[in-house]
Amino acid sequence: MQLRTVLATTTAALAAAACLAATGPAQAAAPVSHACSPSVSLDRFSDALDKTTYDGTFVGNFSALAVDGDGSLAALSDRSSLFSLDATSLAPKSVVPLVDEKGAALDSEGLVIDRDGTRLITSETEPSIRRYGTDGTLLDSLPVPASLQVAPAGRATSNQTFEGLTLMNGGRTLLASMEYALSGDTAGIVRFQTWRRHHGRFELAAQYAYRTDAAFLGVPEVQALPDGRLLVLERGFTSGVGNTVRLYLADPRHATDTSGVENLTGQSGVRLIKKTLLTDVASCPTLGATAKQPQPNPLLDNIEGMVVTGVSKGRLKVLLVSDDNQNAVQTTRFYYLRVRV
Repeated sequence: MQLRTVLATTTAALAAAACLAATGPAQAAAPVSHACSPSVSLDRFSDALDKTTYDGTFVGNFSALAVDGDGSLAALSDRSSLFSLDATSLAPKSVVPLVDEKGAALDSEGLVIDRDGTRLITSETEPSIRRYGTDGTLLDSLPVPASLQVAPAGRATSNQTFEGLTLMNGGRTLLASMEYALSGDTAGIVRFQTWRRHHGRFELAAQYAYRTDAAFLGVPEVQALPDGRLLVLERGFTSGVGNTVRLYLADPRHATDTSGVENLTGQSGVRLIKKTLLTDVASCPTLGATAKQPQPNPLLDNIEGMVVTGVSKGRLKVLLVSDDNQNAVQTTRFYYLRVRV
């Protein structure tokens, strides 16, 4: 009764009270939770680029993201194209084709923009890491350990090799993540290879082992943090069920150098990279997202790319992107996360 007396003091307040009465408290909109977990929240998502083209090139098949020196967003397509996107609107600004030494297209998966602006790009068929100029000119390539090459030259399986790529230690160390295990290693244990910068070139360095939650989960992306830890994506797909995508905080700083270990089979003398689950993306709010195929959460799709774009209020701003495989039932979707580590 006291509240009604106060409201009755002005005509405007009476109108507001009448409007509230007409709406009814049961119909009042509840606040939308953006939390995926105590460590991760989803600000928003965008499907703005789904099934679009730019300058005659299909916009999609995105496998990696990076922040360029001018603040724009670089988005790598696994169909051998590198896009420049406006960091705010995501509108494409340019696209550069990529080819190997013989002029053939790449299965391009991992992307790093180096301090001098050169692009370091992995291809998972050989595998390889090549350096390109901003105009797409091929400059050179990095050495790859024999064991990580595709059989019969090595023990890797084609299309299951270098997926993630990131610079660590202030740019002194380059790290590439294998997607799946080598032949002879226990399923689910994947190798992370590093290179150290020496006189302007990257030379082979230590290697580490990381265990995914299940053998069907691979590692599509890694991102280095300033303190030496990593953000690691694990991803898999189950027909009729959909995608599994999980984000981990991993620490390679006390892991064993496995470059001299022929077979990784869970032996006691090998310390794996320690990891902590930050979130399963299926636990994020849908925020109105829809899926064109079965998914545990309609927000989910084939998430492959990840980049840290900044820090806000003590949390990392992390951008994810899905690879739609140029498939009618998949979506090119960008996910804007805030992550507390």
